[in-house]
Amino acid sequence: METNERFTKETWPAHPETATLEGKNKFLGFWLFLGGETILFATLFGTYLALRNSGPSGYEFTTQNLFDLKLVFAMTLLLLTSSLTSVYAIYHLRNYNFRGVQFWMAMTALLGTGFLMFELYEFVHYVKLGFTFGSSAFSSAFFTLVGTHGLHVAVGLVWVTLLILRNAKRGLNLYNAPKYYTFSLYWHFIDVVWVFIFTVVYLMGVIS
Repeated sequence: METNERFTKETWPAHPETATLEGKNKFLGFWLFLGGETILFATLFGTYLALRNSGPSGYEFTTQNLFDLKLVFAMTLLLLTSSLTSVYAIYHLRNYNFRGVQFWMAMTALLGTGFLMFELYEFVHYVKLGFTFGSSAFSSAFFTLVGTHGLHVAVGLVWVTLLILRNAKRGLNLYNAPKYYTFSLYWHFIDVVWVFIFTVVYLMGVIS
């Protein structure tokens, strides 16, 4: 199929993201990329678990007295909801509804921005308390793990914003459909990573 071919809802392929060889290659390549990202985060999680109780003698900051589960729960709700809106966007992608794709991708970006603002607020709050990257091995491991995830969220927000703006006048075609789809895969990945962070870092940290 030609990527610039004109379609209707009836002629639009059921899986436009893999309807061309280019789309299939992007799909395969992106799964390989996510495999590398999985190894990266597995390493960061392992490091954090090894160092979460490491601090100088008399160190005042612990997971129990530092983390605010109410804030983290609000962050989690925002990010998981953004994953749902990206699902809606792909639903409209497969039904050849460009306005629906753009709207739900914009909602994904909005919710993701809210999550990132909360995370920045959390970091600033910790620094004001004196819990900084160099305070201890625990703080270094925490900021590296959670900060790396936050960086991935920021990259995703830039990505989806560029997708929305660059394709605003183009409509759907078999060239940009794989791009929307691979972004959605990326966004689901960072959502899954956050679920692990919420569980391993925050939830286990408070109740352990």
